[in-house]
Amino acid sequence: MSDEELKKLEKDVKKNKRLANEAASVLHDLIEDRLPDAYGELMGIAQMTYDACKAWDEANKKFMAASGGNA
Repeated sequence: MSDEELKKLEKDVKKNKRLANEAASVLHDLIEDRLPDAYGELMGIAQMTYDACKAWDEANKKFMAASGGNA
């Protein structure tokens, strides 16, 4: 795999990690500030957070496999 392809995979990992952190922040704010009143939003935000974390995990696994786990 070329250096450029590895850099793209690494960039995808960083982007997905940022998105996962943003989703986790939304979930945290809901839990800390708005529950129990906003309980109707919990499942949607939790699913969004799960999906973002899963996307990061998949991108990270691809990058680790391509880079030989040296990241």
